[in-house]
Amino acid sequence: MEVQWVLVCHGCLTLLIIVSFLCGNWPIFQNTPIQRIHHFITVGVYDYFLRFVMFAFGNRGRDAVLSVEYHCCDRPNPVLQVIYLAIIGVTYYIVVKSSFIYVPGYYLSEVHRYTSFLAVGVGVLLFLLTSFSDPGTVKAENFSQYMSAYPYDNILYKEKECPTCKIPKPARSKHCSICDRCVARFDHHCGWMNNCIGEKNNRYFLAFLLWHFLLCLYGAAVLGLILAGRLKELKVIYILTVYYEIDYSFSSLAPHVIQWLVGSYNTQILLMVFLAVVSLLLAGFFGYHAHLCMRNMTTNETFKWQDYKNWKRKLNEARASTAALKARISGMTGERKPPRSKWKAFFQRSPLEDVEVVVEDNIYDRGLFGNLYEIAFPLSSRSSFLGGKSD
Repeated sequence: MEVQWVLVCHGCLTLLIIVSFLCGNWPIFQNTPIQRIHHFITVGVYDYFLRFVMFAFGNRGRDAVLSVEYHCCDRPNPVLQVIYLAIIGVTYYIVVKSSFIYVPGYYLSEVHRYTSFLAVGVGVLLFLLTSFSDPGTVKAENFSQYMSAYPYDNILYKEKECPTCKIPKPARSKHCSICDRCVARFDHHCGWMNNCIGEKNNRYFLAFLLWHFLLCLYGAAVLGLILAGRLKELKVIYILTVYYEIDYSFSSLAPHVIQWLVGSYNTQILLMVFLAVVSLLLAGFFGYHAHLCMRNMTTNETFKWQDYKNWKRKLNEARASTAALKARISGMTGERKPPRSKWKAFFQRSPLEDVEVVVEDNIYDRGLFGNLYEIAFPLSSRSSFLGGKSD
């Protein structure tokens, strides 16, 4: 029973940390412990660390930490790429050393020894493609083609020049401060890839997310089948019910089976839980980006639209408040009217409730199939784009 409670507490704590880290900024969690945990994980820990370094080593120690932060977070560097390769390499090595002795097994054939290696190899290949492919760099030679491919909507994007590159800035592009280049259809800069995600390599990035979700799910399922096969091969259920006279029911057998699994196959259980949690995170991340692609939107544009809608909403509210104030002033200076009932005043609609709702007018949305086709075959790879001539 103690082992069960330890696993339950560990699972709840892990779930709390994951939810707080990923969703702590959501409005629903405002002024809640989840928001405070999110702030502590994302900002507080680093702030306390800087204070400790300042206290222990003074300004020179703090400057050294800030210098490392600058080179790791604000400049291209392969640190996260190396970490990714280490994670996938070490995880696969541990799986091979600890679990391949049970393959083939009761539920698994020997083919999984080879399919697992192939699956990891494809994942690494997609990682390399995303990391080292051109995201769609906008240059003096091709900016006119990108400007014709992505017209200005005069809402989020208006005609302007990139102050760094000194060339006209096509719509949907952005100058990445880390890579120091303008990227067409800019989505975000991915530290894991040490590369921007843009018009040309978004397809590889989506394939990377989907494949790694399936890879982690496959690994967790294989480990689960290994454990289930060991239960069958060693006749654990039969021994518990016949020799130890435990009732043949889930509630009676589960604690003893879990205790036996944790004691005998703790490595496989930890790996299975790790892969299952990572697969859930990747599923959510892939779902978010797939949703954006189906609407022909980018992560960068979601923030731009949010800022625009907030500004437009405040502007409309200010106009409505001004109109209501003018009407009230004109009513006070005009003919005197009998006082209104308090009940009518209470249930009367506020002028702010009649504010016009701001909607997204995404001119780049070409419909579901058109949007997916644009991701699979970027505009810059088509003959109509390549055949054009720059001004």
